[in-house]
Amino acid sequence: MGALQTYNVTVDWTGADERGTASYTSYSRDHEVRVEGKPTLLATSDLKVRTDVSRYRAEELFVGSISQAQMLWFLRTAAKHGVVVLAYTDRAIATQRVEGAGSGPFVEVVLRPRVSYAEPVGEETAARLHHEAREHNHVARSVSFPVRVEPVHAH
Repeated sequence: MGALQTYNVTVDWTGADERGTASYTSYSRDHEVRVEGKPTLLATSDLKVRTDVSRYRAEELFVGSISQAQMLWFLRTAAKHGVVVLAYTDRAIATQRVEGAGSGPFVEVVLRPRVSYAEPVGEETAARLHHEAREHNHVARSVSFPVRVEPVHAH
């Protein structure tokens, strides 16, 4: 078994007032996500009750972490195989099943990276790079739903 690594994140509810959680609609869902030495992320709930839509939601950050890990593994994989990447943009889409309580599990994430290369790369080579990166994507490997990679090929 490999070595263990830890990550320290602080989540601090900033939406409290003198009423606290007196009722479901009485409190703000605003909170901060902090990692020491880094900018604070202003966050809120995905629910529509007292939600500040300018703040990040946990669901967005979750999907972003899967996409971010895929990109980083792809860049590493490309460099390992001597393929020079000049740009990478992913427009990830996640689907969550909403159940009775207004919440439910994610059922899939689809990553749709668009990659620009220094030299032309055939679709077969690009597909191999994406596949290898997906096999190493530790965040995607940690979830119990499908994470698919569907590269968008520039023409």
